[in-house]
Amino acid sequence: MRNLILNTDSYKTSHFAQYPAGAEYVSSYIESRGGRYRDTVFFGLQAFLKEYLSRPISKADIEEAEAVCVAHGVPFNRPGWDYILDNYDGYLPIEIEAVPEGTVVPTGNVLVQVMNTDPNCAWLTSYVETALLRAIWYPTTVATVSRNCRTIIQRYLEDTADNSDSLPFKLHDFGARGATSEEAAALGGMAHLVNFAGTDTLSAIMAARRYYGADMAGFSIPAAEHSTITSWGRDGETRAYANMIQQFGGQDRVVAVVSDSYDIWNAIDNLWGGELRELVEQAGGTLVVRPDSGEPVEIVPEAIERLMARFGYRTNSKGYRVLPDCVRLIQGDGVCAQSIEAILQEMKARGLSADNVAFGMGGELLQKLNRDTQKFAMKASAICINGEWRDVYKDPITDPGKRSKRGRLALVRRNESVETVRADALNGEGVEGVDSEENQLIKVFRNGETLVDWDFETIRQRAAQGNGGN
Repeated sequence: MRNLILNTDSYKTSHFAQYPAGAEYVSSYIESRGGRYRDTVFFGLQAFLKEYLSRPISKADIEEAEAVCVAHGVPFNRPGWDYILDNYDGYLPIEIEAVPEGTVVPTGNVLVQVMNTDPNCAWLTSYVETALLRAIWYPTTVATVSRNCRTIIQRYLEDTADNSDSLPFKLHDFGARGATSEEAAALGGMAHLVNFAGTDTLSAIMAARRYYGADMAGFSIPAAEHSTITSWGRDGETRAYANMIQQFGGQDRVVAVVSDSYDIWNAIDNLWGGELRELVEQAGGTLVVRPDSGEPVEIVPEAIERLMARFGYRTNSKGYRVLPDCVRLIQGDGVCAQSIEAILQEMKARGLSADNVAFGMGGELLQKLNRDTQKFAMKASAICINGEWRDVYKDPITDPGKRSKRGRLALVRRNESVETVRADALNGEGVEGVDSEENQLIKVFRNGETLVDWDFETIRQRAAQGNGGN
């Protein structure tokens, strides 16, 4: 699975013979053409550059790819790949420009632009589309979904809490087991950490270390699962809960305990709020009760109010009720952007602060999305034939939304936002509001060399500065 030549769609192998005679350079771009959210958080390209494009192809790769393609029934450009091996030591002669990672960009704008650097390899630009587009749309979409959740939670904290200090830990990544592969979990989980600091996806922690120099990008706490509670038997439920506090509780420590194995209301009213109340209050840390079944919009507010009936509450400066520091709640079942909004709205209506709850999100964060969530596409926009650049575009009469851009592109600051323009308009002539030297696309890769090395904290800061839309 490590052969870059085979990291493409089958039909791409025949495209080398389909371009016009004299074709020297092809320039293509990647954009989000629209979708669920009006902005995207660009993220993930650097991981792909380091993991895949920074490694050269070998003679063995070429021979394997040739054998596979012949048996598969598609052409193989052996002279083209031998040329890359002989002249570039196996590194791909392409140049990639992109917006800095973490940048929040309105949909409909260029995010990445790629072009071959050797006129003998005009076919190569489109050949890398499959791998390059996949490397970008997935982590960018996860980061975008995560950011939207952050915007929702932040709004309710601002409305119902004294401050938003807890925001980085309000949405925890529970998605590793539901991802299609470890690489997906790593990339998607890392994309979530652009916006939050809570995760149970260790693969994401390692990816952030490897590709973005993050010593520790996210954090977790000791937590129970149903097996560690039910193994004590129904008659041992109280002892199972007490064991969690005794093993992991203590001053300033946080421990989460799933409490719906049998009867969540009995667990709150009679176990946590009865037999174990004094243990919880005197431990010095925070118990996080986790319901894991039922209708979240109904369960969460009732659970919080029942905890308040047992542990008490205070009223904050904005008039909303807050549990004592020794107890909180996390909802990790049925969580998506829509249910987060609905839960917090119901809590607000009942006078409950968003401070009382955190969320865990799994499949909706890392899995229930696809390339069309934000309508990602990579399209050729210019070709140089015998030294002359020409526009390339599609304009299907049946779907104007798939109309593509023309020419070599640039991204510029304009009217407090960004806008895609033709690169030949960068001098500002005839383009109102355009600052001539402000192309937001920067060169990130050329001929096997990664030209940037964004650190994770810088990316987080860019994404945070972009927060304001959803």
